[in-house]
Amino acid sequence: MNFVDSHCHLNFDEFSQEVGTIVHRAKEQKINTLLTICTKKEEIKPLQEIADTYENVFCTVGIHPHEAEETLKNISLVELSKDLKEGTQHAKVVGIGEAGLDFYYEHSPRLLQQEMFEAHIDVATAVDLPLSIHTREAEKETINLLKKSARKAKGVIHCFTGSQWLAEEALALGFYISISGIVTFAKAEELRNVVRTIPLNRLLVETDAPFLAPIPHRGKRNEPAMLIHTAEKVAELKAVSLEELAQITTDNFFQLFSKARQNEQQ
Repeated sequence: MNFVDSHCHLNFDEFSQEVGTIVHRAKEQKINTLLTICTKKEEIKPLQEIADTYENVFCTVGIHPHEAEETLKNISLVELSKDLKEGTQHAKVVGIGEAGLDFYYEHSPRLLQQEMFEAHIDVATAVDLPLSIHTREAEKETINLLKKSARKAKGVIHCFTGSQWLAEEALALGFYISISGIVTFAKAEELRNVVRTIPLNRLLVETDAPFLAPIPHRGKRNEPAMLIHTAEKVAELKAVSLEELAQITTDNFFQLFSKARQNEQQ
């Protein structure tokens, strides 16, 4: 039995000098593959170094919507797109993100978020890599921008907490949906109802570590090893064994992040 943590942040300060220990603990819980996600331009090289250090760790390149204003003060969209494309030439960069829209916190103006998200979509389609999408309080805008793209984008709605409508629209576009530890929270029944409707062949699981530790660890620092609790809840909701969910979600990950599969096979 092997799981993939499809979204974590191994470079964040919360993990500091213990990345090796974090990766080892994950393997002890059968979480053997980790995708560590980029949120700022200056994270690209450190993430590539982490991915190079650990055989089954992969990474992405991208800018979180919170960082749109600060990023675009210092670099144009054209320059950003060029830097992202260059970053994808690294063997273990397998996706684009964390990209998207966040109209809940609105740390950056909406227009800048949208312009930067469009740039990420364009890069992803140009280099044929999947997007890892963050969307909060911006469901229609997110879907509209994906539909607007001249070429069909592929990817995953990460840490899904959206509506049934968003799930159905994302699925109709061919996207996958990734479930985090939020699914274990007492007040997350609406999310659990949506999870029950998502086809098994479009499901991924993640931690978003160091955030959103699942029950029974809620409130603590999350880490990839804790993915097992989220997986147990999703397996229960989908009425499948934990082993079956492991196989399905792992196959889904490598189907979507096909560059990771190619890298493993080399």
